[in-house]
Amino acid sequence: MSQRVIKMHPTDNVAVVVAAGGLSAGMEVLPGLLLVEPVPQGHKVALAAIAEGSAIVRYGVTIGFARLDITAGSWVNENIMTMPAAVGLDNLPIATRAGFIAEPLTQFTFEGYRNADGTVGTRNILAISQTVQCVAGVVDFAVKRIREELLPKYPNVDGVVALAHTYGCGVAIDAPSAPIPIRTVRNIALNPNFGGEVMIVSLGCEKMQPARLMPKESIPATLVDGPAVVCLQDEQHVGFMSMIESIMQQAEIHLTRLNQRKREACPASALVVGMQCGGSDAFSGITANPALGFAADLLVRAGATVMFSENTEVRDGIDQLTSRAVNAQVADAIIKEMEWYDNYLAAGMVDRSANTTPGNKKGGLSNIVEKAMGSIVKSGSSPIVGVLSPGERLSDKGINRGLVYSSTPASDFICGTLQLAAGMNLHIFTTGRGTPYGLAECPVIKVATRTELAQRWHDLMDVNAGRIAEGEITIEELGWEIFHLMLDVASGRKTWAEKWKLHNALVLFNPAPIT
Repeated sequence: MSQRVIKMHPTDNVAVVVAAGGLSAGMEVLPGLLLVEPVPQGHKVALAAIAEGSAIVRYGVTIGFARLDITAGSWVNENIMTMPAAVGLDNLPIATRAGFIAEPLTQFTFEGYRNADGTVGTRNILAISQTVQCVAGVVDFAVKRIREELLPKYPNVDGVVALAHTYGCGVAIDAPSAPIPIRTVRNIALNPNFGGEVMIVSLGCEKMQPARLMPKESIPATLVDGPAVVCLQDEQHVGFMSMIESIMQQAEIHLTRLNQRKREACPASALVVGMQCGGSDAFSGITANPALGFAADLLVRAGATVMFSENTEVRDGIDQLTSRAVNAQVADAIIKEMEWYDNYLAAGMVDRSANTTPGNKKGGLSNIVEKAMGSIVKSGSSPIVGVLSPGERLSDKGINRGLVYSSTPASDFICGTLQLAAGMNLHIFTTGRGTPYGLAECPVIKVATRTELAQRWHDLMDVNAGRIAEGEITIEELGWEIFHLMLDVASGRKTWAEKWKLHNALVLFNPAPIT
């Protein structure tokens, strides 16, 4: 009999149905255990009788409590379980598991673009920043013309992107939380994939003036004359086309410099990989995320920087993070980020349970506790060496390698935006339900958790992690496969999202008031 369910930990009293299409009532899933009702793929089956009020255990962790007596062989879902309270932020294990560091990997390289500040780009892109949403339509019009008329003359430039956002005016620009969106826009402009070329389009009357966006102390030393700014309200602009011509003229200056850049061999330590999951299902924690965790450990061993994020999707495993912190200071920073986010959610009269989506539940994830256990595993087992607050840049915190917790909301788009601001030059994204998510600013590798999804979305998913559940490949083997794929993509190999030009908009995290 082929494997029909997967049990994650010896102490678990539930297992996940792996068979495509689910299982029917009466089927034997383990010796002597018959299903008493149909159970869909990805959903849990009780391996033993669970009394009302007793713990439901997956990953060796209590993910809920039975609302009623559950018979062995029954379907266990969110309707018959209550969620545990959040783990407290006091008396957590601090840096108790951070001592192990595996043997370094020094022989791996990729073909990247070296920057004057020591960072390396995986793409060579002209990015046009904006101080305010008001200019978005004008910049979009100019970008279309740049692509059509200018880019063919500069073959070494991969593309041009407008860093559009909805911030800049009509906001409380001096509110306590306003630095988050401001530094996010600023630091995205400094992303390694943009080659140190900073071009800004301003309206002129907005609250986030260019000097506010890019103050003198934040301007890289490589920008001797400061960032290039085109202000649409300047008197020199007579008519719409005057604005467009100014943007194109300035763009050509940057394109000329970017076109002089060539790919060259760079150590794998120059990679800054952002990891994320979205449209998660019960297979996320069985296949894709464990393989990604193994690949994360390989990256760390190679000296690279790896970021994992999503506050609500690690909150229930906070003890796993603080125990892996490299020291007490890093553990304390993790706790402070969780506490800040708890308070942020409470101000909106919700808690972490608001995270889980209808798609998550349809895919077998009953609540945020179960989802968190499968999400954290993608961080691997390396020590956590640093913590970023939303919108912060790795270099501003003096972090240049190792596993980093980048504090972000779990929203796919906001998380990706904040990881770009942190300095990400390569993104990898796991999904079980499926999403066409992509970024114009950075290549995104998509990993399907299930073979059915990988086959159905064959020209959207770059990796099929469902092979693990089917016994075709081990977690370790797929981890190495993903590691090598990341080096290939960093060297210029296009992902499916890049081939189809599937690009989601940047979405800023702005907890400050809107006026």
